Amino acid sequence: MTKIRHDVMLRLVKVLDVVMITLPFAACWIWYYAAKTPMDGTWQGHAVILGLYAVLFILLGKTYDAFWMSMQRVSELMYGQVLAAMATDGIFYIVICLMATKLCNLLPGIAAIAGQFVMAGIWSAVAHRWYYKVFPPQPTTVVYDVRRGMEKLIRDYGLDSKYEVRNVLSVEECLEDLSVLDGMKTVFLSGVHSHERNIILKYCVMNDIDTFIIPRVGDVLMSGAWPMHMLHLPVLRVGRYMASPEFLFVKRAMDIVISLVALIILSPLFLITAIAVKSDGGPAFYKQVRLTKDGKPFEILKFRSMRVDAEKDGVARLSTGDKDDRITKVGHIIRACRLDELPQLVNILKGDLSIVGPRPERPEIAAQYCEEMPEFALRLQAKAGLTGYAQVYGKYNTTPYDKLQMDLMYIAHPSLVEDLKIMLATVKILFMPESTEGIAEGATTAMGAENSEKETV
Repeated sequence: MTKIRHDVMLRLVKVLDVVMITLPFAACWIWYYAAKTPMDGTWQGHAVILGLYAVLFILLGKTYDAFWMSMQRVSELMYGQVLAAMATDGIFYIVICLMATKLCNLLPGIAAIAGQFVMAGIWSAVAHRWYYKVFPPQPTTVVYDVRRGMEKLIRDYGLDSKYEVRNVLSVEECLEDLSVLDGMKTVFLSGVHSHERNIILKYCVMNDIDTFIIPRVGDVLMSGAWPMHMLHLPVLRVGRYMASPEFLFVKRAMDIVISLVALIILSPLFLITAIAVKSDGGPAFYKQVRLTKDGKPFEILKFRSMRVDAEKDGVARLSTGDKDDRITKVGHIIRACRLDELPQLVNILKGDLSIVGPRPERPEIAAQYCEEMPEFALRLQAKAGLTGYAQVYGKYNTTPYDKLQMDLMYIAHPSLVEDLKIMLATVKILFMPESTEGIAEGATTAMGAENSEKETV
């Protein structure tokens, strides 16, 4: 089956999904909400509202990976679908109230969400089953250098139904005879150095083989290169964080407005959380030195989730997750709901943090990472953030090397659109327990996984 036919069929299935999710909203709009607005009785008005609803659902669905049936499990698909539908419904409820100049009844909207929940479940299950029935697993080869275990990750994430790993080769074995890749539909290059990688990549492109590359730090830095013409030659300019002054001004303005509004709206929740944390006799808040842009130290403010004597031995260490006996009863709750992070809105307002940026590390832990991996300091090119690319697409115990690469991917392409996508995607991980998995018990940092990089991804 050609790639064009594959892509066309996928798009048709996704369009069906958009129609199914839009139908419950269309019913409550036409039969109830339209009558509350000036658009009542005009088919043009109905078409505009429903068209805008579908477009917004598509945009939010892409942010939450709601259509990625070829990569996601059914539960993940449905989670993304429901999140995108609820966010779209919420935005349109506000729009409808503004058009009606009053608060409208929520019950029809809740009924629409219930219908969308059913539609999302049906589409996710059927589309996922359809995809793997129509498109058989692709013959796949994994080529590794310093990183092994890609075939295990493919199995662990349930992608062996899409990628049938037939060969696992070292880069030396592959380069000895590139014809071993003949007949493959997909090749994974895991941690392969640029020279060897480029030889294999050219062969794959010439033979119409899809290639997935697990990059190295240099590759990520190159991805942010600025193309230009100089000396009658194509030139790529690579430098430090190259955000424009206009971008930085707007980003700071957004930080101030969003953090100020959030502090006002969430003030009752702040008070309740502070009282609950203080119930064990300790302080409600705690301060901790972290690093932001250019290694500048600042004191981060958080709700206390651990015992007062959590680091009485003076050793800085990351949490080991739910099994960490230093976490208080209230701490387990506020960590699960991310409420312990809310006071950082004050840091954002002060200018120590941004809403989106690399995670602020503790100086002691950052120093340990830099001893093993000096390039880890490259994360400090941009101001640290409350949320970020690595927080959204990685986990708490993601290796420092992988966190570095994800943060550098964000730094390489400064964009308000990317910031907005990360903010929206942050909602998705709030209720995903794997995003807060701790480090191994007895460890102080995530460097242990990094040290075994040559053995496993």
